[in-house]
Amino acid sequence: MLRRVSSSSSLFTVVAFGLLVLSFDTGQSAETRRQILAFYYGWWGNPQVSREWRHWQDVDPEKHRIGNSTDFPAFGAYDSHDPAIVDREVATARAAGITGFIASWWGQDSFEDRGVPLLLDAAAKHGLAVSAYYEKIGGEDAASRKAAAIADLTYLLARYTQHKAWLRADGKPVVFVYGRALHQLSPAEWQEVIAQVRRDNPGGVALVADALDPKYVGVFDGASTYNITGQTQHKTPPQIRDWAHVAYPKIVAAAGPSKISTITVIPGYDDRAVGRPPPRPVTDRWGGETYRVLWQEAVAAAPDYVLITSWNEWHEGSEIEPSVEYGSVMLNDTAAFAHQFLAGRK
Repeated sequence: MLRRVSSSSSLFTVVAFGLLVLSFDTGQSAETRRQILAFYYGWWGNPQVSREWRHWQDVDPEKHRIGNSTDFPAFGAYDSHDPAIVDREVATARAAGITGFIASWWGQDSFEDRGVPLLLDAAAKHGLAVSAYYEKIGGEDAASRKAAAIADLTYLLARYTQHKAWLRADGKPVVFVYGRALHQLSPAEWQEVIAQVRRDNPGGVALVADALDPKYVGVFDGASTYNITGQTQHKTPPQIRDWAHVAYPKIVAAAGPSKISTITVIPGYDDRAVGRPPPRPVTDRWGGETYRVLWQEAVAAAPDYVLITSWNEWHEGSEIEPSVEYGSVMLNDTAAFAHQFLAGRK
């Protein structure tokens, strides 16, 4: 499959927060096939910027503790609408070889939506791409949900995708659809939605489903999965490697011909601080070895995109953004594997 995605090419040196100093060329030209995309959450707020806490709870900066977060951010309980924070996040991610963010999106004029322009501008400055993760569809029945999905996707396409930082595949803007939103409509209903969106938007769109089910993948432009902890939970690194070695090639194949294939890697997963009912599907980090073995198998599977869950989903302990607990260990590893994966582009 020829899959070409727009991305800037530059030489980057990793210098942020104790990161390994490493320089590499992230691309040969403005058209690349492969991408390394991290799921990004722009829903964090604090009283200094947004005049209230958003998502953070029971913050104790002295003890490096947040009530509903597994780990503590290296730079504290920040605000996603703070330009300095967003600039630092984008610069740090890009320096670690990440080529784009998939930004969690919760509807028109939501807190997350209002942060998109800031993220796009920072991304353009540092050569990072941005896409959206469509999380939830409004509406009480199938008809209203179809109408809402058409309106939401058209809004994203009209408002943001002409920005030079928006992720594109074969010239079309890319949007990801999360499983919760995906399963609010049947495959046949999605087919109607997509057909209408394409009629209304001549520039087209490349939609990637959070699914490997052929019924859904057949009407979308790519296949993905957000979280693999259901398969890696409570396993040792050798067991995780064994699972990935078998599963990853099948996941790539699930996209089928002429569609975007993806592999998801996680550093670990621990959402016990959120108060969800036990037992929880915890994937231990094993000192970074979980992340390393998954990356090794992802490179071997040769997808179009490697997806990282996550840049900063602190509630679920899947972040690779620098933390008090882990420093920049995961970013150092990301930089090394990014170099290997991008150098292997076809």
